[in-house]
Amino acid sequence: MDDVKDMVNRSNHTGEGPATGVADALILAVETSSRVGSAALALGPGLVEEVRFSGPMQHSAELFPTIDGLLRRHRYTPADVDQIHIALGPGSFTGLRIAVTMAKAMSLASAVRIVTVDSLDVVAANVSDVPGRQIDTPDGKISVPDRIVALFDAKRGQFYASVYRRVTPGPQGSRRDNAEDPGYRIPAPHNGLWQKSALDRLMTVQDIIEDFAAPGPIALLGDGLFYHRDKFAADRTLVLPERYWSPHAANVHRLGYQKALAGRFDDPLALTPFYLRGPEVTLRKRP
Repeated sequence: MDDVKDMVNRSNHTGEGPATGVADALILAVETSSRVGSAALALGPGLVEEVRFSGPMQHSAELFPTIDGLLRRHRYTPADVDQIHIALGPGSFTGLRIAVTMAKAMSLASAVRIVTVDSLDVVAANVSDVPGRQIDTPDGKISVPDRIVALFDAKRGQFYASVYRRVTPGPQGSRRDNAEDPGYRIPAPHNGLWQKSALDRLMTVQDIIEDFAAPGPIALLGDGLFYHRDKFAADRTLVLPERYWSPHAANVHRLGYQKALAGRFDDPLALTPFYLRGPEVTLRKRP
């Protein structure tokens, strides 16, 4: 983690320190919970730039150079960053650890404030600005159902999954179904919201089809489909185009900024990745 130390050192010795406001805060958003990571820079509610990594599982190699490039291109230094928004999980164990470690280091070194969002919520936010609820596919236009499932590959035949249903906007902070209030609202097509119907869970393909696809129809998205798309073929399921599968740092900011406005920042000392299950450990055999 030498790159983290370098960033922390520069935060301590350059600039005037982080801003105190929210509307004019310089925000760094990071998404490393999925196969292809990304980082984004925002000024208050406005996105300045988002950069996706060059390929799958490049989090360790590209996160810090990407952030450094973002700041330099827009003439900022690490000391100017007021907030860091990260996707907390579930997802890649290594990717989540990197993001959490960086956020904690920046917070403890220079009082950068931390906001966390659910990684599957970030995926659900991909299906938001869809005109007339119609999306283009190679086979023509399709309608987005009122229920979607976001899923990541958890290996061992399992998936991190969460189901959402489209609802009409109600009072801010209201809760529905069994899901806890995350502190933000996920935009859905046709001026709606995606409301999480149940907390994130580990599920098999059969579980997802039997528990979520009834009464149907339901749309699927998320990087868990990259190698398992065919397994989810069923009468009541619709796989959305691949451009909706990967989470984006821009959506991390989009959701996280709502929490920042409400003053819902995370305690760096208590911050831990949301793994949903423990990492798989393989012990080496002695020769």
